Formats: sequence, C-alpha cells, structure tokens
Amino acid sequence: MKLASLKDGRDGRLVVVSEDLAYYADAGHIVASLQAALDDWDRYEPALRLLATDLQHEAIPLERFHERDAAAPLPRAYQWADGSAYVNHVALVRQARGAEMPDSFWHDPLMYQGGSDAFLGPRDDIPLTDESWGCDLEAEVVVVTGDVQQGVSREEALKCIRLVGLTNDVSLRNLIPGELAKGFGFFQSKPASSFSPVFVTPEALGDRWRDGKLHGALEVELNGQPFGKADAGEDMTFDFGTLIAHAAKTRKLGAGTIIGSGTVSNRDSDGGPGRPVADGGLGYSCIAEVRMVETILRGQAATPFLKAGDRVCITMHDDRHHPIFGTIDQTVVAA
Repeated sequence: MKLASLKDGRDGRLVVVSEDLAYYADAGHIVASLQAALDDWDRYEPALRLLATDLQHEAIPLERFHERDAAAPLPRAYQWADGSAYVNHVALVRQARGAEMPDSFWHDPLMYQGGSDAFLGPRDDIPLTDESWGCDLEAEVVVVTGDVQQGVSREEALKCIRLVGLTNDVSLRNLIPGELAKGFGFFQSKPASSFSPVFVTPEALGDRWRDGKLHGALEVELNGQPFGKADAGEDMTFDFGTLIAHAAKTRKLGAGTIIGSGTVSNRDSDGGPGRPVADGGLGYSCIAEVRMVETILRGQAATPFLKAGDRVCITMHDDRHHPIFGTIDQTVVAA
C-alpha cells in the first residue's frame, strides 16, 4: 500500500496511491490525515488496504496523481530522529579530518533529533539564504513508526514500523562545526527536510524490505547528471530495528515518529572510499562525502556545495524501472 498527502492545510489530505503512482483515491471518508491513521493504525489500516485494492482494480473513482501536488506524506510530525547507520560515511569524515574513529561508533548508533514542525514537499524548492553556509543534499531512507514502548528489543522495534520512504535531509555544512564545538548538537545547520511523494508499507516492498533494511540503488542526480547509486541495503551497520531500539532506550516514541538512516554510503568494490559514477563507481549520496574523498586522495576538496539554480533528484526504481516512492525533485532558490 502506498500513501500520500496532497497539499491541503497543515496536515494535508490523505490519499491512497496506485502501485504505479499514476492514480489516487481519496481516503477522507476513512481518516482525514496520515497522522490520524498512524494514531489508530489497527483500526484504519485494514480499510485503507481495502481502498488500495479497489483502486488497483479500478473499482472506485480515481484521480490522476501528480507528484507536484503532494506535500510530504507527513507534512509535520511529532518527532524526526536521524541516525547514522552507514558507518562508512562517518569513517570517511574522520579520515578526511585526520581523526581517529572511536571503536564505539561501530556498536552504538549516532542519532540527533531534527526539526519536524514543517517539512518540504517532494517538489518544493530548497530555500537558501546564504550560499556560504554550505548547503548540501543528503539522500537517505526513512521509516515511520507506530507507538513504540520504552526499552523495546530490535525484534520488537521492527514490528512497530508502519511505512518506509526516502528523504533529502538538507544540511548546512559550514554551520555544523561551530554548532558541534558548543557541545550541544545541531540546530541552525539542519533546515527543513523533504520527503518522497509516497510512503510504502513494508509488505508492499517485497524482498526489497528484509532484515530491517531497504535494499536497492538509491539514485541521486545533481543538475541532470548521475551523482550516486549506492545500495541502501549494503554497508548499513545498524538496521532500522536497531535504530528504533536505540531511540527508545530511555523513552517511548509516539506514533508518527520518523527515523532516518543517515546518508547512504557504500565502500568501493576494492574496499576504498568510493568512486564517482562517471568513473564506474557507485558515487555518493551527499556532496560532503565526495569532498571528503577528494581531501583524502588529493589533499583538498574541489566539488562545490549547492547554490541557487542547482537541481537535486532522489529516487529508487523497482525491477521494471518504475519509481517505488516517486521522486524528490528540488531546485535550490535564493531565499
């Protein structure tokens, strides 16, 4: 089942979307918003699933689904916590800085709590006030949970996952060092993130969803050129069950909590730090990573961060080359 929210007020209008993303059926007669559905999932999910079946068989009135009309599936959320599941990415950051990486990073996930009061839609522009802030894309996988009890195990946490999607977790890289130096974490350096047009239930993903991971190439284009195609299921040190259990160690998580994977990152086939797509590699899911590799190999970064006019596209295709979650397609604009 694929769910989306059309732009309509703060919380959007919930719709069920066909498997090929061509059509939708309004779900307002069942439940008004995705957050309301998540609040009482056991009650609403069966009816939404039946609506999805009727839509697929064209047994009900349907409308054309245009991704430009979609808000983020959850236009705002009670909680957005982003992990760093691909430790390869963290290792490259440390290596580029000449810093040793603590062994604990391989056993205990990193996580920060981001702003969730307003997300960008999949086709919304990325507003940038100052290009010197170092605006970067970050292609990631996310899951949305139901209610999660404090102290859950990894296995129990996996059962709490309701939906899977993609995000562009925008970062302002040049603001990060100053904030981290204060010892209190990110804030100004993490503006609004955007999400894929639809979120998908795990069972609808088939064998792409297994072991608490989404498997498949996360495709990133920058200004129309291939930038990354890292496999989201490879080199993921911490699966989503582990990330959720980590977040719930000392507190409950409310229904509608979004948990991010962190930047998807693969090692090169020879074990190296990764190569650009143009050179036969899997590329990168953020600009910072290619800059790290440039620093490691040549002593300094050369690839610039995003500027006004740059266009970022993030998607994942199924075996028939159809987008599974739709496409995040954004242009950076001067705020």
